[in-house]
Amino acid sequence: MREAEANKIKEDLEARINDVEQSVQKISTYSTRLVEEYVVKLEERIKEILKTDVIDEARLAMEVVLYADKCSVEEELTRLKSHIDQFRTLINSKEGPVGKKLDFLIQEMNRETNTMGSKSGSLEITNLVVDIKTKLEDIREQIQNIE
Repeated sequence: MREAEANKIKEDLEARINDVEQSVQKISTYSTRLVEEYVVKLEERIKEILKTDVIDEARLAMEVVLYADKCSVEEELTRLKSHIDQFRTLINSKEGPVGKKLDFLIQEMNRETNTMGSKSGSLEITNLVVDIKTKLEDIREQIQNIE
């Protein structure tokens, strides 16, 4: 009976982490568009300020690089994907209790997710961050049922 319950919990955790991974993939897609959208907005703002069609391309490029560094969530996405892989490895592990390790990974995933949310100015990414945080909390609650 205990083994049957463990298998059900494992299936549930796998389904939930798959949902998180899908949201992470969507954020990855949206994040690549952020810089492109910013370039267009910045060009429009500069033209409006200068009231001319002449723009210092070097200055524009520098502003874009600064913005890209500030709003990039690529590092967080990479770490989050790594944590997801580690989570899967742990739930499929045959070695002793993994509950505490899983709980720690969920904590780390929450940190990365929070950082992405604070860096992003995109409504789509913000909504996905909220979705991921909800799913991670559900996973954390389920992890409390395992050793």
